This record gives sequence, C-alpha cells and structure tokens, in this order.
Amino acid sequence: MRDTRLPDVLGLEAEAYQQGGYFDAGQARARGVSRQLLGHHVRRGRFERIRRGLYRVQGFPTAQHDDMREAWMAVGGADALLSHESALALLDLSDNIPDAVHLLVPRRRRGLRRPPGVVLHTCPDSEEIATVWRDGLPLTAPARTLLDVADRLQPEQLSMAVGQGLRRGLLTVDQLQEEAERRNKRHAIGAILPTEERP
Repeated sequence: MRDTRLPDVLGLEAEAYQQGGYFDAGQARARGVSRQLLGHHVRRGRFERIRRGLYRVQGFPTAQHDDMREAWMAVGGADALLSHESALALLDLSDNIPDAVHLLVPRRRRGLRRPPGVVLHTCPDSEEIATVWRDGLPLTAPARTLLDVADRLQPEQLSMAVGQGLRRGLLTVDQLQEEAERRNKRHAIGAILPTEERP
C-alpha cells in the first residue's frame, strides 16, 4: 500500500532550523519527503547536499562548529557523542584547534562508515556516559573529556584545562576522581590536577 501522506517540506525546514539548518535523509523520509522530491529541491536551490544522506537549508547562516554538527549527524547522531579534543573545544577548555572531529559511539557501531575528517572512538554498548550539551550538540561531560585527552595534550595544557574547568564550575575534583576510578585511570589524577587540588 502506498504512503499517501503529503510531503511536509515546511516541517522539515522547521526541524532543520533547530539543528543549525541541517537535516538527514531519514528525517526527510519521516516527513514524507521522497528522495526524488529532495533531489528536486536540491536542484532548485532550496536545499544543498552536504554529503551522502546529509543536507542543509540553502542560505542558513554558518556557525563556528558546523564541521562537528555535520560529522555528528553523518554518523547518526542518536547514539554518538562528540568527545576527546572536539568536546574539549566545545567546552572551551583549550585553545587547541582539533585536526579532526572526534566522536564516541557504542562498540556495536564500530563497523560504521567513517566520514572523512572523523575519528571514531568506541565504548561498551551498555556504558552510561555522562553527557552535556553545547550549541545543540551532545558531548562527553567535562570529567570524562579531560581523562580522554590526558595522554594527548602537553602536561601544561592539560593542567590549565583542568584548572579552568574547576574555576568555571564545569566539574569538581570529586567528579574527576570518580571518573578516573570508574575507568581505571587513577594514575592520571595526580598528573592532571593542579598542585593545590592534589590529594
């Protein structure tokens, strides 16, 4: 039986406006917008195709972290989180510019097609990961983020990031210690806590 729903192009645009102007092919299908109709709107300039399965409303203003939003949506944002250096940048705890978009996905998705410029990290499927949102994007909470990058940053940069997170109230020493315990990274705590905060 054919789906006789009328395509809701305006509803799709409204949904895209909540996502920085972006939408994916699945969202278009859910609104009754067929591949053919989507192609028509791309040819007419209403939408632009960003990459396979990812589109944007033509002329929507660009934002600072569009590359991260594109990567997150391209892998299927429902169970992906921005992590590592990308999360650190979104938390504004480092002035380092990530050379790739880092995403954390459940292990069951490790065979996922990785978009160009994306580094995929995996975690156990059942692991509950503390999440925060920045600019409409989900990312790993500050304590996990700092432990994820502990061996990737210069010690001074890491110490500054931790100190700034503590001063800004993004995390507490207890949260950092609990996350280190949970992930068997107790050895990292002494190296990343500012001297005055060390146990």
